[in-house]
Amino acid sequence: MSAPANPTAGRPNLDVFADTLLELARADRDILAVTSDSRGSGRLTAFATALPAQLVEVGIAEQDLVGIAAGLASAGKKPFAVSPACFLTARAMEQIKNDVAYSDNPVRLVGISAGVSYGALGATHHSLHDLAALRAIHNLDIVVPADNFETRQAILAAVARNRPVYLRFGKAPMPDLYGESAMFEIGRANVVRNGGDAAFIATGEAVHPAVEAARQLAAEGIRCRVVSMHTIKPLDRQAILEAGHTAAVVTVEEHSVHGGLGEACAAVLLEGGARCRFAIAGLPDAPTFHGSQRDIFAHHGLSGEALAASMRRLLG
Repeated sequence: MSAPANPTAGRPNLDVFADTLLELARADRDILAVTSDSRGSGRLTAFATALPAQLVEVGIAEQDLVGIAAGLASAGKKPFAVSPACFLTARAMEQIKNDVAYSDNPVRLVGISAGVSYGALGATHHSLHDLAALRAIHNLDIVVPADNFETRQAILAAVARNRPVYLRFGKAPMPDLYGESAMFEIGRANVVRNGGDAAFIATGEAVHPAVEAARQLAAEGIRCRVVSMHTIKPLDRQAILEAGHTAAVVTVEEHSVHGGLGEACAAVLLEGGARCRFAIAGLPDAPTFHGSQRDIFAHHGLSGEALAASMRRLLG
């Protein structure tokens, strides 16, 4: 589905998540926020003030966070378990696997400050493993919204689907990507920009530098499709194969190059017989680089300018 790119500056997706959750919880007392000492970083202070009976604070105990959320879900509640992505998907992996996914408890796991949002705090706070680890667990959807529109729609869909889901958010203000006619469906990618020469398939906050790269290449006569692959699982295979009809595909993710979006797309393209040239842009297996998200993106070739250069090289 196609939607026009709009460079208008937006808000951090995490703020939109918090506002949407509060709106829904005011109308539905079964919606609960469960946090691991993260109401501030999760933008849930207003939620706690307005609906104190619908917020559960477990302290810095991520395994308890997920276990308690699973218990609430099994009793008919609609919990959102909110914690920094780096800790939620590492310390509580066993609970995510057994108590949520394998037990089919519809917990909405919310990984905040994901990727390199906590860039200056170093490797312990980077979340570059979560997509790879969670892709290997069945019965768990994985959604990584790119902008404010996708964020709000993902929260609405997560409540309506009533099944286990992992939602991944960063901290940066996100430009709006879509016009008023945009649509959103978990498991179906959005085409942000059309083009038949090459394609960028990106996810989350990495969609925006991909759009910028496509704009730069358009000025040179290279028409690039940009796909927002907001759902990592279930993956939109059709959108990937359509991108593979172009001469070259570059995947872009704020995640390790191992086990994430890029390798998932590579498998689909190879299985589908695509003959395009292909490259993965992400975080390499290299010593941790410290700095802001922007600094880290620039260092590892994830800026718009660097992605445009990667596509030029791929096209030869």
